[in-house]
Amino acid sequence: MKKSKVFKGIATALLASTVALTGCSFSSDDSKANSANGDQVTVDVFQFKVEFKDKFEELVAKYEEENPDVNINVKTVGGGNDYGASLKTSISSGDAPDIFNIGGPSDLEQYQDYVADLSETDAANAALKGTLTSVTQEDSVYGLPYNQEGYGLIYNKKVFEEAGINADEILTHEDLVKAVETLESKKDELGIEAPFALPAKEAWVLGNHLSNAFLADEFNHDIMGAYNADTVEFAMGDQMKRFLDLQQEYSIQPTLSMDYSQQVEENFSLGKTAMIQQGNWVYNSVAQMDQDFAENNMGILPIPVEGYEGSIPVGVPMYWAVNKQSDEEVVQASKDFLDWMYTSDFGKKFTTEEFKFIPAYEGYENQEISDPLSKEIYEYASNGNTLGWVFMGAPTSWSDGELGVNMQAYLAGDITWEEVEKKSREAWEKARQ
Repeated sequence: MKKSKVFKGIATALLASTVALTGCSFSSDDSKANSANGDQVTVDVFQFKVEFKDKFEELVAKYEEENPDVNINVKTVGGGNDYGASLKTSISSGDAPDIFNIGGPSDLEQYQDYVADLSETDAANAALKGTLTSVTQEDSVYGLPYNQEGYGLIYNKKVFEEAGINADEILTHEDLVKAVETLESKKDELGIEAPFALPAKEAWVLGNHLSNAFLADEFNHDIMGAYNADTVEFAMGDQMKRFLDLQQEYSIQPTLSMDYSQQVEENFSLGKTAMIQQGNWVYNSVAQMDQDFAENNMGILPIPVEGYEGSIPVGVPMYWAVNKQSDEEVVQASKDFLDWMYTSDFGKKFTTEEFKFIPAYEGYENQEISDPLSKEIYEYASNGNTLGWVFMGAPTSWSDGELGVNMQAYLAGDITWEEVEKKSREAWEKARQ
């Protein structure tokens, strides 16, 4: 069996891409020269997580204050932008970052010429059991986990209470339909525009997260099971379709032009909708809009999957990688920064309290998980009520670039659901030839 083809040249792949990145080069052209002459080591970071951009830059400033011989430049590309395509552009333009993000085994294969061995870092040695599996080859570790995350249906507690809905009683798809129909019938008195806000413009919401809930069982909840699979059967495709249809029918419209920011900030945070399909990472975005709402009015419901009622998908969203082609002192400075972020007392406190991260590392026993969504997800994980994250084991760009796009075409009425599955299956099999 052949896995997805080894990445053969970032620049070649870029020529076939229609995505052009503008404004994402690092600010200082002479930064590497500074590293070479010994005045200061400059580390360029290219990362995807828009939700903690400002807080991450605060953390970087603290590190620079404690380490005046290190300068760290940060570029953040995510949300509505394609991080993967942007990273390829950055590398092919000769502006390769020193620290960047990879999503799992497919990315590891794609960037094998760039990723440094991180096995000897303090962070790798502190990583929780199972969190390094997808970025480990022949006992070498090539990525450090961001954190743990979980997702489902984030709901407005006040709206549910006013509608007479007990969230604890929503386990099956039929339970969810009943709750949605109640919300729809009372939306005027509840002051909402619709039960859902589906950001169908974001292919990752559909092709990564929504689909994962219904594909996890097919691959035994194992990212490597997906990575080694020749095909995808869509064994729970009917469930995936009906859940997508439910959101589409009862969502604020038009869904295909709704992005992440509109979903979270303009609709959910302002009380225009009762539920959104998202995860604990939305906390900071909601808190910026309404701190009281974020603290007291958000809960999370599992996506109803037959046989896994009451469970939510929990996993590592992304990994930090270090560019082994950077100068030796830059590679070491990059490793030192990542170690400090996750193993120093300040880093532990900052990542839990400011980033709102659920730790993926040991040594956090004295750190309190500070936001309500993360606390709920941590309880699900502690009780073993979880589904695996398998979407990062799919062929490169398949989840959002193939399945997500096909799901968008289905919502637009351009193709049938049968064609969604057929086209997506064929794309998977072609990538694995």
